[in-house]
Amino acid sequence: MSELVFFCGTMDCGKSTLALQIEHNRSARGLVGMIFTRNDRAGEGKLSSRLGLVTDAVEVEDGADLYAHLVDHLSQGRRADYVIADEAQFLAPEQIDQLARVVDDLDLDVYAFGITTDFRSKLFPGSQRLVELADRVEVLQVEALCWCGARATHNARTVGGVMVVEGAQVVVGDVTGSTDEIGYEVLCRRHHRRRMTAATARAAALAPDVLPVSSG
Repeated sequence: MSELVFFCGTMDCGKSTLALQIEHNRSARGLVGMIFTRNDRAGEGKLSSRLGLVTDAVEVEDGADLYAHLVDHLSQGRRADYVIADEAQFLAPEQIDQLARVVDDLDLDVYAFGITTDFRSKLFPGSQRLVELADRVEVLQVEALCWCGARATHNARTVGGVMVVEGAQVVVGDVTGSTDEIGYEVLCRRHHRRRMTAATARAAALAPDVLPVSSG
């Protein structure tokens, strides 16, 4: 039986690396995959990992019908033995429905990869729909770490190293961005709630202690 599987985790936990590994393993066995992505850090039509691996992919546009794309591809006599959808959190809920239809009607395995929540700890619509529809939800076991060393569970958006909690849900950035740019950082829940990033923690550590005032 074909499955819709959602591999999820925070940023920097190896989702895209696993997607590329699945693609490598299956292509090495003579299978042919259809790879979808959206807003990858390497640019349009690319699936990349922070380890430097990259492959070509189909960039998903607003309003694209993924099921119709697969049907057209197969109708032209071309192969697709499985589907990979990276950055699936950026897909619209109806596009997740289309991926489920690929599994049910075309009998193809679909492997979706994405983060579940945004910088405000709110579910992405695409991820929410995946949780609702997936045959399996797999939380990746490669744990990203907060600056304090605890397991990172939340994604934070930063500007100049300072965490922000307002703005558009989708703004492309990376965890390796320079401190004067929009970037992202993974934090534990405690430090996400306190809005304490690595940069603000360093600043607090370097601040001079306030001397106690005595009355005599």
